[in-house]
Amino acid sequence: MSQRAEILRKGNYRVRFAHGQIDLAATQALRTRCFGTAEMDLDPFDALCDHVLIEDLRSREVVCSFRVLELGDGGQISASYSGQFYDLSRLAEYPHPMIEVGRFCSHPEWSDPDILRLAWLALTRIVEDRSVQMLFGCSSFAGTEVERHLDAFAVLQQRYLAPEHWRPQAKAADLFWFDDLQCRKTDGAKGMLNVPPLLRSYLMMGGWVSDHAVIDVELNTLHVFTGLEVAAIPASRQRLLRGLAG
Repeated sequence: MSQRAEILRKGNYRVRFAHGQIDLAATQALRTRCFGTAEMDLDPFDALCDHVLIEDLRSREVVCSFRVLELGDGGQISASYSGQFYDLSRLAEYPHPMIEVGRFCSHPEWSDPDILRLAWLALTRIVEDRSVQMLFGCSSFAGTEVERHLDAFAVLQQRYLAPEHWRPQAKAADLFWFDDLQCRKTDGAKGMLNVPPLLRSYLMMGGWVSDHAVIDVELNTLHVFTGLEVAAIPASRQRLLRGLAG
């Protein structure tokens, strides 16, 4: 394997770009396991994306993976994976390089918090190397039962909606509007605990979400569009990530 494929390694883990069909099959198998789909999880976007693998150096098992789709600006964002579910016409005016981060999966038998940290370090490297100014994608909540996620959605509605000039509009037929939660009383701390860890990381760095969730029966998830402008990340966090990423 080419050394150029390696992004970084720390402790017991190595982070690298997928190389060839065997690596792609490994990430698709992990996705299938995480999503619990009856058939192998694959789609036409796999051929357009760079795939990032996190491997356990002891077992050589892939413990986390995600893919990135690079765009020169917002002009082609409607053709992204997220563009299938959200009207992203407002973001079409975004003038800087972007990447869509998708299919983020962590092995259910590995609960090491370092795995998510390493994923962020890898993203930091990619952002720096490609002069990316915005990350975006679909952040998933397990299952399609809206009721189990109402506290989390209420926190998103109250604190983390996208700015109006970038806010995605509805496109999917099956969705849940956060406006329906305006009168819901919720404990903010409890609501945040119910937000998936990856999305929580985006929000802590200044990220924002759509004003509705899409109900994706095929993948058995609810997801929200998520955006993070690199310039909005607090300077202290930017320095920390850059330092850790080497």
